[in-house]
Amino acid sequence: MASDGSSGLEAMMAMRAELPSSTKTADELVAEMKRMPLFMTSMDDMDEDNEMLQAIRAIAYEGTRAEVAGNFRTQGNECVKAKQWSDARTFYAKGLAALKAPREAAPKDSDVAELDEEVEEKKERALEEACYANRALCHLEMKNYGSCNRDCAGALRLNPRNVKAWYRAAQACLALDKTPEALDACQGGLEIDSANTALQSLLEKVKKRQTHLVEVDQARKDREQRVIREMATLRFALKQRNIAARKTATPPEMEDAGIKLEDPLDANSTLTIPMILLYPLHAQSDFVKACTEHETVAQHLEYILPTPWDEEQEYTPQSVECYMETVQGGLIKAGKKLSLLKLLASGKIEIVDGLVSVNVVPKARATEWIEDFKRRKGKA
Repeated sequence: MASDGSSGLEAMMAMRAELPSSTKTADELVAEMKRMPLFMTSMDDMDEDNEMLQAIRAIAYEGTRAEVAGNFRTQGNECVKAKQWSDARTFYAKGLAALKAPREAAPKDSDVAELDEEVEEKKERALEEACYANRALCHLEMKNYGSCNRDCAGALRLNPRNVKAWYRAAQACLALDKTPEALDACQGGLEIDSANTALQSLLEKVKKRQTHLVEVDQARKDREQRVIREMATLRFALKQRNIAARKTATPPEMEDAGIKLEDPLDANSTLTIPMILLYPLHAQSDFVKACTEHETVAQHLEYILPTPWDEEQEYTPQSVECYMETVQGGLIKAGKKLSLLKLLASGKIEIVDGLVSVNVVPKARATEWIEDFKRRKGKA
């Protein structure tokens, strides 16, 4: 007895000797105390060279596989209570690893009683199930939903009647919007415990979410189908008006402007087309976002001209001429008082990238510009 007391006293003295010196600052004291297992607040504080910690670790791995795993499970449970999910996950993982370690056979001449393998296997199976189910909880709280599902599967493989595993699997599937799988998990748990209020509540959430997702998906499909019908209607509207249109590899940015029908599903409703008025002699332009097929170029020139940059007052509705480029690359004089539909339906002009282009030049300089256009096109 005396020797036992002596060794206990020596251990206490050794621990006192390990205590930080009072001459250090408060921050240094806290840092040094955190190196002692008794004062550690997180597994991140562990130092691989800490001898006291290594001794405690060695003790942690003493005993049967079930005893070692049980110890890690207990530590994991303590971390769960403190909501230290990462540390808890680590302890459960160590418990699972301990259960997979090879069994150490007792020496033949040992006085240690042989273990009942059937009893030990039963303990190990229960511990493995618990570690999987509890680690699934950690993954769930850490939003590692895929890992949560894998651990739930591990627990259910060992015990298909583990209601907590069914519940956590359902939660993880719901978080991933995998509602069919979440429904299956809820129903799997309720088949075992039909009165489980948590599962019943979760099942209702899953059903509501599934209904919402179905509605969202249907709305998306409806939008896609409407866009397809609108595009088909627009193509038909252009065809019946004999209007040619094509796209290039580099269309201009026009925000929400584009060729549109007043009623997107009625080919006979009024057509509107964006139009750009180009002033090639002055490298200027004006953009008309929506010009109806019945309007004339003159109607738009009335409110656009004169322009702020026209210092010589060359551009007025009466003093300008309009030209449009033909499909063949030539020029056609566009009557300012002709409707846009009549100009486009002639078959000589096309809409390029959803835009009608009109060149506006002063009458006095029209010949000059036309000759320059021909030279650039190589048609002089």
